[in-house]
Amino acid sequence: MTNGPTVPSMYYRPEVLDWRLTRGVVSRRFWAYLVDLVVIALWVLFLFFALVILGPFTLGLTWLLMLIGLPVVALTFVIYNAVTIGGPSQATVGMRMVGLRVIDAYSGGRPSMLAAAVHALLFYVAASTFLLWAGDILVGLFRDDRRFARDLLTGLTVIRP
Repeated sequence: MTNGPTVPSMYYRPEVLDWRLTRGVVSRRFWAYLVDLVVIALWVLFLFFALVILGPFTLGLTWLLMLIGLPVVALTFVIYNAVTIGGPSQATVGMRMVGLRVIDAYSGGRPSMLAAAVHALLFYVAASTFLLWAGDILVGLFRDDRRFARDLLTGLTVIRP
């Protein structure tokens, strides 16, 4: 505790988060996800063509990597989210395009890469089952701060900066 005046900070605690920071976040998250799908698809296509081109030079060894391609593609989604959300911009490419940023709900600072990776993993597990995905979205539609269930579990908040 200090005796002097406190310095204003940009940290947002959930109980004092301004509702204007989360207004319109749900629809923007949808559009951001579509953009991110395109970005990841382009990245996977680039890797695929690189493996095809490198195949003859490595006597077909890189073509063996294509056999384990599906788990690698699934892991690409999680790594993409961990690096972009846990990075300095605190947003994926799609989130930056629609004006969103992810913060740690309790400190207001940058989320860790681990929290961002778990956040993405929870999304893709929920998306594999319609009921889990619908429940995740419904939680966000009925909360004032528009936090989805996976946001609550990982301690993250999506805001408009």
